[in-house]
Amino acid sequence: MIIVLKSGASDVEVEDVCHRITAMGYSPHTIRGALRTVIGAVGDDRGKDALRSLESLECVESVTPILKPFKLASREVRDEPTQVRVGDVTIGGSRPQLLEVAEKVKAAGAHVLRGGAFKPRTSPYAFQGLEDEGLKLLAEAKRETGLPIVTEVMEPDKVDIVAEHADILQIGARNVQNFPLLRRVGDAGKPVLLKRGMATTIQEWLLSAEYVLARGNPNVILCERGIRTFEASTRFTLDLNAVPAVKRLSHLPILVDPSHGTGHWEFVEAMAMAGVAAGADGLIIEVHPRPEEALSDGRSSPSASPP
Repeated sequence: MIIVLKSGASDVEVEDVCHRITAMGYSPHTIRGALRTVIGAVGDDRGKDALRSLESLECVESVTPILKPFKLASREVRDEPTQVRVGDVTIGGSRPQLLEVAEKVKAAGAHVLRGGAFKPRTSPYAFQGLEDEGLKLLAEAKRETGLPIVTEVMEPDKVDIVAEHADILQIGARNVQNFPLLRRVGDAGKPVLLKRGMATTIQEWLLSAEYVLARGNPNVILCERGIRTFEASTRFTLDLNAVPAVKRLSHLPILVDPSHGTGHWEFVEAMAMAGVAAGADGLIIEVHPRPEEALSDGRSSPSASPP
């Protein structure tokens, strides 16, 4: 349910409403807007009629049900687009190689550096990332360039160590419905980059975001990275329909990853521009100083050189 407070409601009144919601067995999530405060009450639908009694409070303007199955991600709760701040940035393999890439992408205008210390691979024999050592290299790249770091976390028991080094925790496509992991990154409090699964509907994707939001972490960034279809000429099918669709349904920011979405570096520029035209809040571009030597994703990586 959504509890809309009257304009000018005091902090004491907001706290009182939240206390009443908690006493009814629901979790309150307060969203302060420019003109008024909205409180989302999330919990078992069977007891929602009890929440209507809050309409009798002087400070409450209305109590209405949230119609979407994803509650906190819905525009019904927050109409204004969410902005996620990572350091000074707002979002609405080897040591020399990593540092070289970091310097070049910063010079080219990049705002955040993404590196895969832990890499989920279809084959157990493929390169799996540098793991803990990779985290240390990413931290060094951050010190050298000042760029915030985003890297993937794959297991709940690895969240703490990854969060020590990363500014943004990435949930990859294969883990988009790993619910214990989603809860754990929600508890960590760091911004979360949530990639769409290769066979995940938009509603399922937003419900995965809901797992993070429901733990009290409002800083979720979505990323469209392509879905699996019958088409074989590209790695995946980059579903740019998802950008305006998500914008209509949710207040969460959304990025587009044309590198994974196409799997071919020569298509990246065109699809990056198409993603921006569709309304994406940002792009994730795979780069490498020497793509032909890359241990992973070399075909989708343009050379990391300033334009």
